[in-house]
Amino acid sequence: MQNKQEQIPLWRQLLATAQVIQAVAEGQSGGAAVEAVAAELRPGVQALAFHAWRNLGRAQALRQCLAKRPPPPEVDALLCVALALAWKDEGAPYDAFTLVNQCVEAAKRHPATRPQANFVNACLRRFLREREALVVATDSDLVARWNHPLWWIKRLKNDHPQHWQELLAAGNRQAPMTLRVNALQTSVPDYLAELEASGIAAQVAGPYGIVLAKPVPVGQLPGFASGRVSVQDSAAQLAAPLLLQGLLAPQRVLDACAAPGGKTGHLLELGVPHVTALDVDAARCERIGQNLARLGLRAEVIAADAARPDLWWDGKLFDAILLDAPCTASGIVRRHPDVRWLRRETDIAQLAALQHKLLQALWPLLAPGGRLLYCTCSVFRAEGAEQVKAFLAHHTDGTLLPSPGHLIPAKSAKHATVPDNSAPDHDGFFYALLQKRLA
Repeated sequence: MQNKQEQIPLWRQLLATAQVIQAVAEGQSGGAAVEAVAAELRPGVQALAFHAWRNLGRAQALRQCLAKRPPPPEVDALLCVALALAWKDEGAPYDAFTLVNQCVEAAKRHPATRPQANFVNACLRRFLREREALVVATDSDLVARWNHPLWWIKRLKNDHPQHWQELLAAGNRQAPMTLRVNALQTSVPDYLAELEASGIAAQVAGPYGIVLAKPVPVGQLPGFASGRVSVQDSAAQLAAPLLLQGLLAPQRVLDACAAPGGKTGHLLELGVPHVTALDVDAARCERIGQNLARLGLRAEVIAADAARPDLWWDGKLFDAILLDAPCTASGIVRRHPDVRWLRRETDIAQLAALQHKLLQALWPLLAPGGRLLYCTCSVFRAEGAEQVKAFLAHHTDGTLLPSPGHLIPAKSAKHATVPDNSAPDHDGFFYALLQKRLA
């Protein structure tokens, strides 16, 4: 018997996917656009949209070959979805002829695209006839080759001349599902044994991490509901241990910009007695509370702007501060492939200014001898190495301790830039551990 997802006509999913792609092009986040899709369509549409975003550069180049003048946005989005899903057979969710037929059907079914249904049909039929030649014709287009905006490609070439191709390739891979074991409840070897007993293949990914051979719903993970494990990428798992290493029994730790609470939970799992978790968004603070409740842990959760300590700080210095600052999320595009098409180059300077503001505001809250870990899930140097260099130039009471710096996503140990005891397949990240000198 077919399941409910298989009974939904493909044209409906393609039409909804095109609407999601168009929403992101107009400035809406991919998560919000997918959430707006009807519940019965949502799983299939998310999978199709992720595939489309990972191939959108190629699709746009092919559409330009087929129609020199851009069609109306709704039509353009539908064409690009079809081309992104059908331009190569490897990894395609359906065969090219099925995708074309169903996209034409989708065009006929919606008022905004119905007048252009014949145009959609003509473009896609030509694509089927000339697919090989059209793909070759677009191979020299950098955006088509790498499926990232041109400004993004150029910035990576400038920031990481030895690794820019690795970064772009990593951005188009599907991310693994990595777990963080709650050290208060179990150990990595013991939890690996539980997974094996449940028929879930996995391997060690660092001192607290396990990477699954393939993703599974969290409900299938032994003890997930009771907080035995959390889902967290290997790069993000470095934060709490890095901040705490070498500190003698830190009593007060601030997790600024803490939502959804993964790093807060890890700090508590490692024995920090008091963590203040801060986030400017009250709704996101609720998520911190929910995640900590699942772990059986408690923190002081405050909905406030970290850049305005005068509104929330009690005047007591912190022994350590974790600043996982808002950023472009350029290091996690494999998990959020819409980000590359949502971001604009001007966002980098705006976010770098916010990061600078947060560093300036939080540094005075750190006790002498204390440590501040600055991190971003970005691979752009303006949000990482350049930000820290500028900060230290104006804060002579700060010292940069040994830190990972920019982590380049890599699947092989040969190219891994994380410590030896961590998984080589990780997101892009930046870490700088700063210590305040004793007075």
